[in-house]
Amino acid sequence: MNHGPTDAREFLRAFLAHYPRQHDRTALFFPPALTLHAVAEATRERPDIVTGVQNIHWEDKGAYTGEVSASMARDAGARVVLVGHSERRHLFGETDEQSAKKCAAAVRAGLTPMLCVGETLEQRERGETEAVVLRQFKAGVAGLSAAQVSDMLLAYEPVWAIGTGKTATPDDASAVHVVIRNALKVVVEDEAGSVPILYGGSVNRGNAKLLLSAPEIAGLLVGGASLDPGGWAAIART
Repeated sequence: MNHGPTDAREFLRAFLAHYPRQHDRTALFFPPALTLHAVAEATRERPDIVTGVQNIHWEDKGAYTGEVSASMARDAGARVVLVGHSERRHLFGETDEQSAKKCAAAVRAGLTPMLCVGETLEQRERGETEAVVLRQFKAGVAGLSAAQVSDMLLAYEPVWAIGTGKTATPDDASAVHVVIRNALKVVVEDEAGSVPILYGGSVNRGNAKLLLSAPEIAGLLVGGASLDPGGWAAIART
């Protein structure tokens, strides 16, 4: 919950000054819903930059005061939507079933879902990481066809590493990404290798390169470090 439309325009002026057009990567922005259109407009001449929305409701329309539908988000400029982000799960009680409905709603509206999965510290200490991640993944894609799953994005974000300064080691993160990749193979078979799996959790300029060098980590889902335009540009150039 950072940056209204005015602040976002200033942010993007600074960011774009540090980030020339790229041809081998995509940078995604997930601004608040009220800022979505401003970001999409400011980056419309940059095909290497994609705007996403942080959350949607699973219904297409109706009496859901305060919610944003997938079609509304797309109309405002979104092309991707976060689903099952750790803060949605743990601060707002979003369930696996709701994540599945949101993934399905996103696809109906022509948005690409980025399904987020990850375990808490307690779950990790009990040795439940793999079980939790697989449960969240399988539930999230339950309403999608294999072709639809092959077009989505995934992100592993261990809850214990978000905003805590603790980061999973590249080996830790890579091991979980392998688990997710193997689960993908069951669903989409030969297309599993084309689905990007990102890592998120206290990513910063100091650890971005090391994380990206690990097997199976195809990108980064950056939180607080993305609020500084120069620092975020540096991470995006890594």
